[in-house]
Amino acid sequence: MSLIKSISGIRGTIGGQAGEGLNPLDICKFTAAYATVIREKIGPSKKGKIVVGRDARLSGEMLYLCVSGTLVGMGFDVINIGLATTPTTEIAVTAENADGGLILTASHNPIQWNALKLLNSDGEFFDKVTGERVLAYAEKGEFDYAPVDKLGHIIKKDYTNYHIEEVLKLKLVDVEAIRKAKFSVMVDAVNSVGGVVIPALLEALGVRQIHQLNCNPTGQFAHTPEPIPQNLTQISEAMRQKKVDVGFVVDPDVDRLAIINEDGSMFGEEYTLVSCADYVLQHTPGNTCSNLSSSRALRDVTRSRGGVYNAAAVGEVNVTTKMKETNAVIGGEGNGGVIYPELHYGRDALVGIALFLTNLAKLRQENPSLTVSQLRATYPPYCIAKQRIDLTPDTDIKKLLATVKEQYSKLNDVEITDIDGVKIDFADRWVHLRASNTEPIIRVYAEAATEALAQETADRIMEEVKKFV
Repeated sequence: MSLIKSISGIRGTIGGQAGEGLNPLDICKFTAAYATVIREKIGPSKKGKIVVGRDARLSGEMLYLCVSGTLVGMGFDVINIGLATTPTTEIAVTAENADGGLILTASHNPIQWNALKLLNSDGEFFDKVTGERVLAYAEKGEFDYAPVDKLGHIIKKDYTNYHIEEVLKLKLVDVEAIRKAKFSVMVDAVNSVGGVVIPALLEALGVRQIHQLNCNPTGQFAHTPEPIPQNLTQISEAMRQKKVDVGFVVDPDVDRLAIINEDGSMFGEEYTLVSCADYVLQHTPGNTCSNLSSSRALRDVTRSRGGVYNAAAVGEVNVTTKMKETNAVIGGEGNGGVIYPELHYGRDALVGIALFLTNLAKLRQENPSLTVSQLRATYPPYCIAKQRIDLTPDTDIKKLLATVKEQYSKLNDVEITDIDGVKIDFADRWVHLRASNTEPIIRVYAEAATEALAQETADRIMEEVKKFV
């Protein structure tokens, strides 16, 4: 069993003893701690309102019952938006003028995991200080529940159509251009909430033909849910068999977007953001931002369009904070997460799809035969190798990272960044290793001009880390 407590939320495997996994006792405890922090902000006299949405995981209903009951018991009204994507829940918080929101999803983690993601009144993830207050209250376990005449109520609403309508209203989303392009699109939603939302979005955008794979929101994931190449063999093969313009794959909570080329090859999750940013920057000149583990391609595209690129520590709240500081017009994470402030400060696969299809449709007005793989070839060519090392309970992560930093600091023409793990920038490549916020692992990412060089760079540092572990 695993239980990972971080400033952005509580993630764990379902079941086990209290304190060892994500079970009803721990769910209620952390929900009460979250409600206590919200109560501090709004004061004792206000009723308070919290939006709750969830993905289609098998444990989702159990989590919802525990969370909603606790919030009601703490004196908050609950806006239950049911099966909803992470970005939908974020948007619902501001639309409801709510005091916060809880998203019940473990994102890309396997089926045995679930989580509570914590939102503030802006529909954004907690900052470090606020997140630490939640963890502190949970540790103390001292909560002030409401008396019977102050209990909250549950109100059911659906925000899926609202979210879709808000995407369609964006100035850079051209529904008419998409409709005229007569696209054929394939979707893999891993049998979670994306199976409801993405086909509805594509229909609203005017896509001519929609092929659905794993779009029944049963929570029985058809494959490992993280949208990376080794998990996408089914849609890749299906794309080769059918004449389809493009394929879209989302994770269980639909904040990450992977794109599949017309021939079944990978567009590359790193290039989801790159492509959307290139389109946005052509019409809205400005700056961009992504995390340290993201491709240099975004930096290159941003500079070519006259903007300034900035890097942030890994984590959505870190990226959005840096985006606000630098007035970025678009940003996100290289895992397929597109953040477009024109709508909201959160990773949103719906926005990514709409911007990508608009760009492709407009390019086809000039070049009707343009394929998605040809579009991909227009961006700076980089290859990323992504590895992981499982940690033992007694691994001294801080010492490990300090050892790596010290070793590489001795080299010439090397830039070291340590705001999040250790990133080593060489002239022609980089490697970044950091402890995951969501799993007991160290992630090792390396990027270079060729796949072989990227893999060689990652392998070299992997061997050094394994010796330490």
